[in-house]
Amino acid sequence: MIVAGDQQLLKQINRMALVRQLCSEPGLSRAALAEAVGLTKSTVSLLVRELLDEGWLTESELRVTGALGRRATPLQLDGERLALLGADMGIGMARIVATNLLGEVLAEQELPYLDPADTSSCIALVAQGLAELATGAALAGRTVRGIGVGLHGVVDDATGVLHYAPHLGWRNVDVASQLRGHFAGSALAELPLFIQNEANVAALAELEFSGQIGADPLIYLSIGYGVGAGIIVNGRLLTGLYGFAGEVGHTILQQGGPRCSCGRRGCADALIGLQALMDEVYGQPHPSTPEQLEQLFSETEAGDANAARAVEAAGRNLGVLLNNLWVAFDPMCIVIGGAALRLGERFIGPGRGVLHDCASATLLPAPTIRTPHFGDNAIAIGGAAMARHYLMRPFVGHDTARRSQDKPGGDHLPPALAAGFWAWS
Repeated sequence: MIVAGDQQLLKQINRMALVRQLCSEPGLSRAALAEAVGLTKSTVSLLVRELLDEGWLTESELRVTGALGRRATPLQLDGERLALLGADMGIGMARIVATNLLGEVLAEQELPYLDPADTSSCIALVAQGLAELATGAALAGRTVRGIGVGLHGVVDDATGVLHYAPHLGWRNVDVASQLRGHFAGSALAELPLFIQNEANVAALAELEFSGQIGADPLIYLSIGYGVGAGIIVNGRLLTGLYGFAGEVGHTILQQGGPRCSCGRRGCADALIGLQALMDEVYGQPHPSTPEQLEQLFSETEAGDANAARAVEAAGRNLGVLLNNLWVAFDPMCIVIGGAALRLGERFIGPGRGVLHDCASATLLPAPTIRTPHFGDNAIAIGGAAMARHYLMRPFVGHDTARRSQDKPGGDHLPPALAAGFWAWS
């Protein structure tokens, strides 16, 4: 039986289908849009009028086609009237941004944590920053449509709970509920809020805002203290049953290799991650302070023999991981991001070389390997991209909400997951 709620969802799906089509093919007329998405011209005209009124779309001057009848009016996303908010709750500080629908940054800010171990104060700081951004001069006259937050740990995307962020020391933090509590009574209170792991968020930035067509499947490989990946397949983020897909830092690259924080040996984290590199260069265990990480970058750039040897070895292991991701997902593109980019070609070059050798043996072309389009703001901009991604795919959000109810035991995870078994990146 079809109920009113289903009809409203169907209408929203059709509306956003038009918006997504214009993301990939800006400049279509109403008639061309109707043909592209398979809706009647009258339905498209009604929906386009709503989207124009709400600020999603704008139309250009009439285009002369030479045909008889009414001239075609090109449609495209409107970059002037709506805004999206994104946040990167990183290690030591947060970054927040506001973008338009096209991913152009309207305002940005860095927010150093007063005490990174105090989860409540860090979340309150981000909530306050986002609220001030939404009401600031840069967004005057714009309507904020959604908020996306990237977290450096394992996230249940259906509930917004951060299960473990090892380099922050946070466990089982209900980030979504705390943010909602701080938003109460503000302009952000009723806005859609989306929360994901940072690698997934950065992958969505590349999908939504890079302007590249035909880069799907795409993998965003995030290499910082640990290693994680965001995986895009058929325009969708691959999250897995519990939202933990992409935890590639704990794929085994070397049996019997160095011990990982998870207790096993030879994981990608223990061979590629910056913490493992610092342990190798300076001796285990090596505290991971920002100053000491800067020392590693400086010594690598200066050609220090010990650092260079460790970085090259990590790069070769990176190549093994790149090959494994290639044969597992057959992506068109693997984007390498994260703090490890500071190591430059000394790190990425050996990885690319190993991948090239693997590809040569198969006589198949390897995927494109490149760096992110958005630099240090990749995750914060990815938060805004995540908001756009899910707002334009209402059926995906519908499925995600239902998935949390379908989990064994409701919102509770299997014991191994709840204990942080996969929570090490």
